[in-house]
Amino acid sequence: MRVTIKLFATFRDGRFKMDIRELPEGENRVIDILQSLGIAQEEVAICLVNGRDSNAQTILADGDTLSLFPPVGGG
Repeated sequence: MRVTIKLFATFRDGRFKMDIRELPEGENRVIDILQSLGIAQEEVAICLVNGRDSNAQTILADGDTLSLFPPVGGG
């Protein structure tokens, strides 16, 4: 199963902006990808699957796009 992963802001530090990954059988939840990237669930402020609000337990399907955003501050 192929999934596109898009990282934003500080999640890109030492990682990538966009990646297409083949997920192994049984590792099709958002939490599985977070763990493989070393991102704690609590660090994710916005999680989108195909542009729709999602969470760590969302099950991904072939061709989905996962977008992950950390909390963003500013002034």
